[in-house]
This record gives sequence, structure tokens and C-alpha cells, in this order.
Amino acid sequence: MFRTTKKVLDRSLELLVMVVVAVLVVDVLWQVFTRFILKNPSTWTEELATFMLIWVSLLGAAVALNRGAHLGIDYFVGKLSKKKRLYTEIFVFLCIAAFSFCVMTLGGIDLVASTLQLKQLSPALGVKVGYVYLAVPVSGFFLVLYSVIGLVERMAELVKGGPVSQQQVTHVEEGVD
Repeated sequence: MFRTTKKVLDRSLELLVMVVVAVLVVDVLWQVFTRFILKNPSTWTEELATFMLIWVSLLGAAVALNRGAHLGIDYFVGKLSKKKRLYTEIFVFLCIAAFSFCVMTLGGIDLVASTLQLKQLSPALGVKVGYVYLAVPVSGFFLVLYSVIGLVERMAELVKGGPVSQQQVTHVEEGVD
């Protein structure tokens, strides 16, 4: 069950990132077209591009963490023994989970709530800015989820003493439910 739920969440997040990138591309193309071809620049495209860039960068960070493609300096970690490397990865996933939960998820929810309460609107689009800031807690949720999964995988590998198959990780994670 956990594996199916995770797969649905993964696909939904990736699809959302693809849609946001597509909207961003169309928006920037329209901005260029109106500025250079029509000689009458659109007033709302720059603001929309900024909002889309916020969403794609924050959600893209979660997708990258899930795929193991997140930015990291693995030169020194690669030189460690397998056991020390696992301990280092566990520490890193703990730090990511703690930061993402405290700052991005809890802090992001507070930011969205207070911004919506103030009824702040964006100047060009007239969108409530709280909806733009919603990207922070949403990406925080996914970062926490993926870092906890990475943490469970590394701890299972440490306990077993060898690489863990995906089926073993699923059984460990299902036990957490």
C-alpha cells in the first residue's frame, strides 16, 4: 500500500512540475513575442514567470531528492568506508528532514496563513500572494517524505550490512505505517 501511495505521489509531483515548466515556457515566449514583435510588452507575464519559477524550483528540489539527484559534494563521502558513508547519509537525511519539517512545512504554513489573512494581492495578476507561498509547505512536505524514506533505506542497509533490495525497503516502510 505504501509503495502504491508513494508511486502516485511521485507521479503527481513530477506531473505538476512538468505542467509548471510548460506554463513558464509559454509565458516567457509570450512575453518575448509581445515585447519584440508586437512592441507592446505584456504587463502580467513577468510576474507570472516569477511565480512559476518559485513553484518549479521548490517542487523540483523535492523531485531531485527523490531521484537521488540533489546537489551534493560526494567526493569526500565517496572515499569513506561503506559504514561511515551510511552514517553520513543518515545524518544528512536527518538534517534535511528536520529543516524541511521545521522551516519549510511548519514555517511555510504560518507564512501562507498570515499572508492570506493580510489579503495581500500581487500587483499585476491580482492573485493572493499566499497561494504563491503555498509552494513552500507543499515542497517541505515532499522533502520530509523523501528524506524519511531515504533515512529508512539507509538504516535498513546499515542493519542488514549490505545493499537492500527495493522489496526489503518496502517491507520496512510498511512496518512504519
